[in-house]
Amino acid sequence: MQSKYNVLIIGGGPGGAMAGKAVAEAGLSCCIIEKRPAIGAPVRCAEGVGQEISKLVDLDPKWISSKINGAQLVAPDGQVLELNPEMAGNEVGYVLDRKIFDRELVWKAANAGCDVFVKSRASSAIIKDGKVCGAIIETGGKTVEVFADIVIAADGVESKFARWCGIDTTVPMAEIETCVQYLMTDIDIDPGLNAFYLGREVAPEGYIWIFSKGKRTANVGIGISGKMCSEGKRPKDYLDAFIAEHLPNGKIIELMAGGVSACKPLECTVADGLIIVGDAARLSDPITGGGIINAMYTGKLAGSVAAECIAAGDCSKKALIKYDTEWRCSKMGKGLKRNYQVKEIFIKLKDEKLNSIVNSVNKLDMEIFDTKYLIRELVKYNPWLLKDIKTLRRLLD
Repeated sequence: MQSKYNVLIIGGGPGGAMAGKAVAEAGLSCCIIEKRPAIGAPVRCAEGVGQEISKLVDLDPKWISSKINGAQLVAPDGQVLELNPEMAGNEVGYVLDRKIFDRELVWKAANAGCDVFVKSRASSAIIKDGKVCGAIIETGGKTVEVFADIVIAADGVESKFARWCGIDTTVPMAEIETCVQYLMTDIDIDPGLNAFYLGREVAPEGYIWIFSKGKRTANVGIGISGKMCSEGKRPKDYLDAFIAEHLPNGKIIELMAGGVSACKPLECTVADGLIIVGDAARLSDPITGGGIINAMYTGKLAGSVAAECIAAGDCSKKALIKYDTEWRCSKMGKGLKRNYQVKEIFIKLKDEKLNSIVNSVNKLDMEIFDTKYLIRELVKYNPWLLKDIKTLRRLLD
């Protein structure tokens, strides 16, 4: 490990890998630090991505566990809403094998010239005159100082690095989704569909998912609001009850747990000498919790902006703000803003109202599906939605 790089990247997930590749391809020195002993493991993710991933990377078939062609929403009363590709949006695409996918993204960065060190942990930031200048790294049984023109924090939802740099990364308890997931086999599923189960009795202020990993195998998990957790009502309690009812003969071969932020993004994702990407910047989708593509997009953008600023000799917050401005103005940034407000409306809905919405959408003619038609028909069947219709119209148009 060198003592100085142009760019030091904390975290070897998709965001860190994309950043490393972009920096290395610009001809600059860079290094990815990953605290775990193996890239991509353990998997703490439902592994679903939309089709837009192909705009960021050429998909290799061996990265894909299942191609997803549609989705189902299951209401609290058991009604099923079948979502075609147009309605399902990002829920149509792929379920990845993250153990392979993450590793190969990092290999691409390494092949481009980026150094990679696993089982290496950042323990604090190096800050001089208010500027982030590197990190203290624990690696190979020793502690070293690694300096950099720019540090990219890509250390996920548990990110500590940005906090060490003086940025408030706190996620309110009500906006952290606590999650448990099983990898299950020997279950009857449609391998081309992902399913989402809603309801306060099933998953309060969250949902249960079944994401296909191929024939008779799936990620089966749950995320619920942190404020809804209590003794006997933990995510695992809800998930075990669901499995006992719906998948009693399935076999559990992996268990994983973690948290996903469902809050607004950080107020600012850059500082002098620092760029924050992906889940570390609170850029996971507030509705679905999905963050793979957002991490990849912001990681690539961070690497490009870092390279530009280093070439220009200016790594100040004022120069790096281009990164923050660009992602906020992008389709991703606008989607995060919209989905946060939609989430705030829907987490307040009681089960009867969720049932009513699903029932009314099932009555619609999807051959003429568009935003105005959807809003008009939803209000016709659900007059109580009128108070939120201005917000919904603004968000969906």
